[in-house]
Amino acid sequence: MKILIVKLSSLGDVVHAMPAVQDIRSALPQAQIDWVVERGFAPLVRRCDGVRRVIACELRRWRKSPFSAATRRDWRAFKAELQQDEYDAVIDLQGLTKSALVARLARLAPRGLRFGLATASEGSSFEAPARWLADVSITLPKHIDAETRSRQLCAKALGYALPATKTCGLYSSAAVTPVVALVHGSSRADKLWPLASWHALGQRLNDEGYAVTLPHGSDAEEAMAQRIAGGIARAQVWPRLGLDALTDALGGCAGVIGVDSGLSHIAVALDRPHVQIYNFDTAWRTGPQQSARQRCVFAQPTPSVDAVWQAWLAVSGGGNA
Repeated sequence: MKILIVKLSSLGDVVHAMPAVQDIRSALPQAQIDWVVERGFAPLVRRCDGVRRVIACELRRWRKSPFSAATRRDWRAFKAELQQDEYDAVIDLQGLTKSALVARLARLAPRGLRFGLATASEGSSFEAPARWLADVSITLPKHIDAETRSRQLCAKALGYALPATKTCGLYSSAAVTPVVALVHGSSRADKLWPLASWHALGQRLNDEGYAVTLPHGSDAEEAMAQRIAGGIARAQVWPRLGLDALTDALGGCAGVIGVDSGLSHIAVALDRPHVQIYNFDTAWRTGPQQSARQRCVFAQPTPSVDAVWQAWLAVSGGGNA
């Protein structure tokens, strides 16, 4: 059986779709699973266990110059790659018009079907044309977290029971060192944590024997990383890393503390001890399930340093590095 997953972006959403791939592998061990994703996230998807072929697109870039010669050339190459195989099932996990059109472009086996979402779920993006472009539209509960939405959609499309346990299939071979990564950046300013709070948290980590490291993905985030590092005795700002190298670097950390962002979700998928900081009561939808290794902390306007610290002690075992 050949299955095509369509989940184009963004980083956190791509990570949240990975458990669905592991469910399919468990239920249908002989299935071949391909995945269409934006090129920037392709290195991460290539590391997901069970994905045979990653088909990279650049819809975001192509929209900026749809009629240029380069765009037309790249589109033809993408279409040819997408249509190399016939699929028994094409599953649009995104529920947007653009993802549904990509799913529609894929070739089906003689009895193949395209599956998609029938309705929106709370807090998640959805566009009605996606329902009409699918052969089979599947209705899911309105109140459902991001990971379970993808897992249930695949289970209903392919006719298997949802496994009781969840795995992400994302790994790092890096050796773990006594360093904690502080994921401070987000595309939304209202998700950020105050500078003074990062300073206080970093000093507590230093006192417990941990060094602190700060990743960044833009000039603004790099400037903030430098400001945070300036108030912590043992802190290092990482160079700007590609997604593949960044995943390995996070995998080598003793733990990660961060705001709701794609890098935080990678830390969860890698099963690192992790505390995720929320200024909004949306942890139920995008945050990790509360466990011995991962916690969410929510408060308004922002969680206190003490609350985050207590959560870190819980996931890290409370011992010194």
